[in-house]
Amino acid sequence: MTNSSVPAVESEANQLPEMFRKYRSSINEAMRNALTQDSSQVYDMLRYYLGWVDEEGNPTVATEGKFLRPTLCLFACEASGGSIRQAMSAAVALELIHNFSLIHDDIQDHDETRHHRKTLWAVWGMPKALVAGNVLRVIADASLEGLLREGVEATRALAVVRQLTHAYLAMIEGQYLDLSYEGRSEVGMPQYLDMIARKTGALIRCAFTMGALIGSNSDEYIEAFRESGSSLGFLFQIRDDILGVWGEEENTGKPVGADIIRKKNSFPVVYAMSASEGDDLRQLRDIYSKEKVSESDASTVLTKMDSLQTRGHARALAVEHCDRARDALAGIEMSADARTQIDELLRFLLDREH
Repeated sequence: MTNSSVPAVESEANQLPEMFRKYRSSINEAMRNALTQDSSQVYDMLRYYLGWVDEEGNPTVATEGKFLRPTLCLFACEASGGSIRQAMSAAVALELIHNFSLIHDDIQDHDETRHHRKTLWAVWGMPKALVAGNVLRVIADASLEGLLREGVEATRALAVVRQLTHAYLAMIEGQYLDLSYEGRSEVGMPQYLDMIARKTGALIRCAFTMGALIGSNSDEYIEAFRESGSSLGFLFQIRDDILGVWGEEENTGKPVGADIIRKKNSFPVVYAMSASEGDDLRQLRDIYSKEKVSESDASTVLTKMDSLQTRGHARALAVEHCDRARDALAGIEMSADARTQIDELLRFLLDREH
């Protein structure tokens, strides 16, 4: 029997793999410490976005994110021989950068809800939301000062800062590509893969790389986690693209075919365009050339995707990157428990429903 008194945020957290549950409370505490030093409205806006307060600044319990990126960073650090304490400031910086990108994504995509709440721009307007997002990025940069306070040597700390800066630059470049591809029918699979390697993959790859860099400073460990993180980024986004077309609304908060209606060039769309020819290709291009895609148009696209077995091809590519992520770590020394946690993480990312 479901306990209706359990907050939604707690219920969702309990569905996550052990790796997430292990670090979640520590990440949450460190995140709150990073954003509790100022009482000005822009900080109240950020605390609202992270699910800690309501629109009036009163404490509340709301749905939070998975903390995927900071979790990966802390896991890689521990698995490489380091401590959570050493890597926590880097983990916090990753999550703050991720949320900075989401605040701006909400504006660019005109999304009025995220995690079942109104987005910042929907409450306070676009100009203030833009500023709040920029403030969060600066706080993320400043939080990296904690590396030195926790005893990470200066050369390694500088390398971590460099990793994060390059990663979120690539993330922003990927977001630009994603926006520029919307509604374009000539985007091919190489362009799509390059875009998601930047937009989604950069921070995930960076999370594993930074953790290994802090934990061991071993080239072998750093390269293994970097390569694994690269495949994790592809796995995460391809599964996201599957959910964006075929995900159940009760799990994703979006109707079936949502990404088609928004004319997002996700894997299913790019694959369908690449695999179609003749009248089928012309019809798909005609639909995507429209200013607005109707539900009827989306149904037509879904039917053509089904005939091309698009979902199966997306699944196969996700499985390929799942295997690559695991294989990349096969050659380094890790505890049996760490390998179990990796396997559990990969199964979750491959089959998650939200």
